[in-house]
Amino acid sequence: MKGMNTMSGETAVPPPVCAECAEDPPSLRPATPADVDSLVVLENRAFPGDRLSRRSFRRFAASSRASLLVLEEAGGLCGYVLVLYRRGTALARLYSIAVDPACGGRGFGGRLLAAAEQAAFARGAAVMRLEARPDNAAALGLYRKRGYRQFGMVADYYEDHAAALRFQKWLIAEPPVRPGHPVVPYYQQSTEFTCGPAAMMMAMAAFVPQTRLDRRLELRLWREATTIFMAAGLGGCEPVGMAVALARHGFAAEVFVNSREVLFLDSVRDAEKRAVMAVAQEDFRDQAKALKVPVRARALSPEGLRAALDAGAVVLVLVSQYRMLRFRAPHWVAAFAHADSRIFIHDPWVEADDHETPLAAATLPIPEDEFDRMACYGKARLRAAIVIKGKRTL
Repeated sequence: MKGMNTMSGETAVPPPVCAECAEDPPSLRPATPADVDSLVVLENRAFPGDRLSRRSFRRFAASSRASLLVLEEAGGLCGYVLVLYRRGTALARLYSIAVDPACGGRGFGGRLLAAAEQAAFARGAAVMRLEARPDNAAALGLYRKRGYRQFGMVADYYEDHAAALRFQKWLIAEPPVRPGHPVVPYYQQSTEFTCGPAAMMMAMAAFVPQTRLDRRLELRLWREATTIFMAAGLGGCEPVGMAVALARHGFAAEVFVNSREVLFLDSVRDAEKRAVMAVAQEDFRDQAKALKVPVRARALSPEGLRAALDAGAVVLVLVSQYRMLRFRAPHWVAAFAHADSRIFIHDPWVEADDHETPLAAATLPIPEDEFDRMACYGKARLRAAIVIKGKRTL
């Protein structure tokens, strides 16, 4: 999030409104395309850099994946707040909040922040996240006063190379920390075809914290687990191949897949490519037998997923990107916890075109019923998961 320029367990009700600005406040309403010109003027007054463009304001004013709210007084805008959402998740991201410098000291920042939380809560969000500049003392004071807790930092985030502090606040009861469970670091895939290796790396580093997460390991794992061909691009990774690669790197992995057929053939039309994929996947299954990697010919049930997570496993799950990002492509994510009927995942894909950063893809809370719907790919309704329980014992 750009920040603000100037400011002086399930809950039964949404977050409260700001008490400081309850008397005779300006009106607060959703932005419309007619507000774009005024928003651009406000943006230029509020921020010396890192500004949203006219095109972005126009897009967000009409987007179903955003809440853009404005404060209006005497026919003019005195502030706005922008919240972004990821489809299918319970995550809200406070992307930008601004108050006209001429309106400072009137509690408008607090009111906008409260309105953002209420809008997110109404959309079913479980957690709100944001970024803030370390030198913005007023904003940091407000966030901490409102219950936001810092959980990280991103170097060289802003246009002037300043770092960003990362904060979050649970809008429902915060899920409990499970003692003894692994801490799963986040890693962003660096190519369009390495979601599987990126998810594998996150699991590996959870059990072996000294694992170096870099592109060299990402591409090595891809070479070891790729199906060779997939759709129009380079080959993605299939579950048995990924489990074999994990076993060769010393990790205990168990595969669940509800098909005995060669996977992902429906996206490849060339007969020779299909034949090559069949040979590659047959070889993976032979390697799995030799390495004693269990391959279960059934889907991992929601109950089985919760039980594995309760036991401290990291579970790599094949999902359809369509549920979150409207891409019709198979995609691997790393699930590592559940609480309050939500599954928590790291998604290695960051959608830069939607102003996303790793902040928007890490520790995503997803309602269990929605996760079960997205964990199903293609016309064949393929379901696949890899349960990783730690280091392999021979």
